[in-house]
Amino acid sequence: MDCIDCKATRYQVEDGIAIIALNRPHRMNAWTGRMHTEYLHHLCEADEDSSVRAIVVTGAGRAFCAGGDAAALQGHAERGGYDAGTGDGLRTPRHQADARFSEGFACHWNLTKPVIAAINGAAAGIGLALACYADLRFAAAGAKLTTAHGKLNLPAEFGLSWLLPRMIGTTRAMELLLSSRIVLAEEACSMGLVNRVFPTETLMQETLDYARGLVRDVSPNSLRQTRWQVYKDLHRDIAGANEDAETLLRAMMTEANFAEGVRAFVEKRAPNFGR
Repeated sequence: MDCIDCKATRYQVEDGIAIIALNRPHRMNAWTGRMHTEYLHHLCEADEDSSVRAIVVTGAGRAFCAGGDAAALQGHAERGGYDAGTGDGLRTPRHQADARFSEGFACHWNLTKPVIAAINGAAAGIGLALACYADLRFAAAGAKLTTAHGKLNLPAEFGLSWLLPRMIGTTRAMELLLSSRIVLAEEACSMGLVNRVFPTETLMQETLDYARGLVRDVSPNSLRQTRWQVYKDLHRDIAGANEDAETLLRAMMTEANFAEGVRAFVEKRAPNFGR
């Protein structure tokens, strides 16, 4: 897919940051098969672009993503099942970290670059799940978040039954999953579901400033390996985690960016990391 044909999303790169915006503001960025295809395409595009060091995901207009598009949901109900509408040519991030991260939005964890969700408004159902698969979540004050599935006679969707207990604990996760109630950004922050809350008008600037800090101050391979460690370690015991950490430590201490990091620390200056 050529990006010029993308209609349900927008994509741009500035200051080493790829910005993916869900772009159906007239429908509060409700999710469709086309949006799904375009979004995964842009993830691949950002991951393969050597000039990109971080990825920010947000929504156009006043919502992040209000869940599945009602017309699409009606079509699923009429068919008696789900049809993503994506065809056979779907691009997903390659198995760089772990082949287990190939299903659904878990493909985020195969990316080589950190993903930050800038939740500028309502995030419901698949919109909430999308944000949860990002590495960090910054939200606009008053933004409404909900799992939504219970009111549609659906199970917990998109792996949220696995994700939420690990993010916020079983008790809080169970309450959100069972009730499908709306949680404001401020409460979500207090329970650890989002990292920070900013005024709506400054959310994007704050998110980009944070991403620029990662680009400026942290070595690309440290970002890459650290996030892979976290997601892989969720699936194994402490012995395996320690063994992998020791192996990575020995390998990464031979890299030029380690020497540069030490020099910058000693000289009390910002590091100049290569890729």
